[in-house]
Amino acid sequence: MSSQVNSLISRNSFDRRSFLRTAGALGIAAPLGAFSAGSLLAQTAAPVGELKKIKFATNASAICLAPVFVAQDHGIFRKYGLDVELVNFGASTEALLEAIATGKADGGVGMALRWLKALEQGFDVKITAGTHGGCSRLVALKETGITTLSQLKGKTIGISDLASPGKNFFSILLHKEGLDPVADVEWRQYPGELLQLAADKGEVHAIADGDPKAYFWLQDPKYIQIASNLDHGFENRVCCIVGLRGSLIRDDQPTAAALTRALLEAQDWTVAKPEDAARAFLPNAPKDKSIEDLVGVLLAQTHNHNPTGADLRQEIALYAQELRDVQVFKNSTDPTQFADRVYADVLSA
Repeated sequence: MSSQVNSLISRNSFDRRSFLRTAGALGIAAPLGAFSAGSLLAQTAAPVGELKKIKFATNASAICLAPVFVAQDHGIFRKYGLDVELVNFGASTEALLEAIATGKADGGVGMALRWLKALEQGFDVKITAGTHGGCSRLVALKETGITTLSQLKGKTIGISDLASPGKNFFSILLHKEGLDPVADVEWRQYPGELLQLAADKGEVHAIADGDPKAYFWLQDPKYIQIASNLDHGFENRVCCIVGLRGSLIRDDQPTAAALTRALLEAQDWTVAKPEDAARAFLPNAPKDKSIEDLVGVLLAQTHNHNPTGADLRQEIALYAQELRDVQVFKNSTDPTQFADRVYADVLSA
């Protein structure tokens, strides 16, 4: 029996979900946080003495970031010797990354396709882990008759802002389908709460947005999902990433590693007990949503996909190439060099 388990936790090809599934079949208890993505992470005993104070930026309205609140509510940060103050950052991505780069915050978590363009500009922020996949959706009213990406040629897509992850991601998908995301579609910006109204009025033919809003739109039978960032070959691509200030990594690598490990363990917890993550997010959720509703959203995302190391560096390089293809990145940006510059391995040291 032990050989079966050992084969699942090999350093080079680790799949926590497979381990949990096999462990259950074999009658083995799999402790939360025992393992993390990419490679086995060294276990950290409960801290003794003073905790390291950390300011960590997150977006309280994004349910996909609920594991951050799990780490706070269930003592995972403290387990790794950290006293974390969570800061809800609602300003621009550039302002957030500047805050991290200049030490006003020690790190943050956000969507890769919102951060990467800003990181191209040279902020001293390094990506240390991916947290999950999923949470961007392209939806349309069924009455439009649109069911495929190719049918969007000449159509208008509603977005929350011109640098939104939805715009960037679905530009990539349109390009892969042979459409020019600049010339063949029109992107029209609306405040997030008005996107549905714009669709109802026929001002847009589709909406590109994120969970939880987009997930709950699809509970209404008048909507259909055209695509998401978990299909068309992106089933195993990370969506959100952890970024830490460069000076923290250079000057205090153990703290950078502890913070990254804590966040990865919170992802493990969310996979094993999504109701805990839903409960942690509930104060920020729409008032009419229950814990069961929120669990549904979390299960539609891939919180077991948390790349680190070479896997994450490769995913960043792929995104950089794709963003260059759709004219978001500069033509002069080398995808591999970009990935090497913005990724930092804090776990193997």
